[in-house]
Formats: sequence, structure tokens, C-alpha cells
Amino acid sequence: MAKSREGVTLKRLLLFIIPSIACLVLLFRFFNNSKAADLQKLLQNLPKEISQSINLAASHQKSDADLIQSFENLANELKKKQEDQAREFERHRQELEKKLQELKLSPEHATLREKLAYNFRYDERKRFPAYIWQIGGVSGTEELKNLEEQERNWRDKNPGFVHEIVTDEMMNALVRHYFSSVPDVINAYNALPSKVLKVDFFKYLILLARGGVYADIDTDPLQPVPNWIPENMDPANIGLIVGVEHEAESPDWRSRYVRRLQLGTWIIQAKPGHPVIREVVANITETTLQRKNEGTLNINLRSDKNIMTWTGSGVWTDVIFSYLNDYLRSGNTDRITWGWFNQLKEPRQIADILAFPPFSFNAPKTINNDDVNKPLYLIHHQAKKSWKTVPKLEN
Repeated sequence: MAKSREGVTLKRLLLFIIPSIACLVLLFRFFNNSKAADLQKLLQNLPKEISQSINLAASHQKSDADLIQSFENLANELKKKQEDQAREFERHRQELEKKLQELKLSPEHATLREKLAYNFRYDERKRFPAYIWQIGGVSGTEELKNLEEQERNWRDKNPGFVHEIVTDEMMNALVRHYFSSVPDVINAYNALPSKVLKVDFFKYLILLARGGVYADIDTDPLQPVPNWIPENMDPANIGLIVGVEHEAESPDWRSRYVRRLQLGTWIIQAKPGHPVIREVVANITETTLQRKNEGTLNINLRSDKNIMTWTGSGVWTDVIFSYLNDYLRSGNTDRITWGWFNQLKEPRQIADILAFPPFSFNAPKTINNDDVNKPLYLIHHQAKKSWKTVPKLEN
């Protein structure tokens, strides 16, 4: 037993001593052989087993480096695919959320204003939609010729905008489509006894649902819509653009107007769902249904002041001032009166409403080059007031 252990020990010593001697010999040759040209020749002189071991180690090292690089490339590729998938999932989520929102029906127990707010949400961060809405209905050769020229001007000055000349049939269809989940609005629209009242109501309805610019058919643009907002103002902070229609210049203003200062409705630019538009729609809906129940729909249809307070610039002005003086809705802390918009010489922004001077949306037909107001002349308004003819009753 002792002899076998001694034999094993001797073999281990020999296995250790022989390679050590070989290494010493190689080192001695390396330092003393001045004719060795390079390391490659030295390696060639090594015993075959040692040379193979060195090559194998180098090969393993290179393989490990390649493997690590492959893992890094794979990890980067997987990361990129995950990021692409995350973006795709987010896009699908937004699309699905939008579709679900469109499919949602308002709770039956909700009030009219809750239903309108639920179906037409206001996002102040959105841009003004590139829509121009006008309502047809003029007659006569001269009127049609002017309409074609003005329509061409709107299109030429606003490339990229969707320009719609809406007919009576289109109005009816659009109202039914966008307000199918708010039946009170449809009932009120159908109950209105004259076209002028329906036109007034429709302009608010289409702006609430789609946003953009509403312009009376007898308006002629002088500047493109994107140029309306001054360069020193941020469009992201503006949700509604209006112009002053009238400001009292004589004590008898009450004989023609319902407010000392009124904001016009022949030009309105709005982002969809704006709270002012929403409140005007609710106000007109409630007033119309109340008159229907009382049997007073057809009373004073020839009266300008009646139309102003029902669907026109009177109720429009009242709602705007109410909004500006409601901190919870507008965020404005100042007390706003008609004087804030009186004698404007340039556009003025209060909260998210931008108001223009009277001459901006009612520019003169002839403009001199030295006119100081020329940069702010945006719209020429013929103001034919064709609606003052005998109203067309619709049963």
C-alpha cells in the first residue's frame, strides 16, 4: 500500500517537474537566442502540446468576446422591439379610447349640461381644427356671383383647410349625427320656427362638435385664418376667438341692441367642446323647449332684439361675460365688464378668449395703404341681413 502511494507521488512530481523544466528551457532560449525574429517563431518552436494549448486559449478568448458582443446586440435589438411595441400599444390604446368615447351614451339621469360636457370634451391643448363652416341659401344672379368669389377667396387664402358650404339638408343631418345622444338638442333644433334661428343655432352646434371657423356667407377674408392670432400670443392658450359687433356710441342704443356692448357671431373661431359654446347650446336648447311648451315659438319673429336674446349676439355676449367672471370655469380672477372690450385698438386676450376690435371682422371695402389699422383688417362683412325678410316658418 505504501509503495503504491509512493508511485503516485512520484508520477505527480514528474508531471510537475517535466513541464517546469520545459518552461525553463524555453525561457532560456528566449532570452539567449538573438536570432529569434518574433514571437510567432518562438511559438513555432514550442512543443506541439503547448502550442495547441495557447492557440486553444486564444480561440476561446475570441469566442467569448464574440459571444458577449452577440448578447449585447441581441439585448439592444430586443430593447428596440419592446420600445416599438410600447409605442404601437399606446397608439392602439388611444384609438380604442377614442372609439369607446364615441360609442359611449350619456347616462339617462344626467342633466343637459352634463350630457353636453360628457359628449363634447374640451381639450385646450389641441390646435384649432382646420375647418371653415359656412351656410348657403342665397339666391339671385348677383348674390351667387359674389358667393362664388368669396368662397374662392376663403379657399385660396386657406390652403389645407376643409371648407364646407352647408345646405339645409346637411345641417339637419349633421345635427342628428353629432347630437344623437343628446335628444333635447335635436328636439330644440327641430322646434325652431325660422331659418335664421336654425342657422344661429347650427353655428354653435357644429363648432361644439367639430370646432374651426364659422363665417357668415356674406363675409370676404382679407387675411388667412392662421394669421389672425398675433405672433406674441400662444395659440395653445387660446380656445375662442370673437370680435366686437357693437359698442354704444349714443344714448339710444337700447332701441337697436340688447347690450351696451355686444360680441359678434358672424365670425367665430373655436376649439371643439369649448365651455362657452357648450353653455350657449344649453341656453338656446332650454329657451326653445320652454317656448315650445308655452306655445310662444312664433312670437316676435321679426324682432331683431328677440332673435338677439334667443339665438344671436345678445345671448352670445351674456354667456361669454358669465364665463369670464366664473373663476372655476375660466380661471380669471378679475371682474370683467363691457369696458374691458370697449374702444379696442388691438386684440385683447382674457382667459382663453381672444377678442378683436370692431373693425377687424368688419373691415372697410376700400383700404388705404397708410391706414394704421390695415394689419388688423381680417374680414370684410357685407352685412346684408337677408334674415330680416319674412321668416320661413317650418312645421
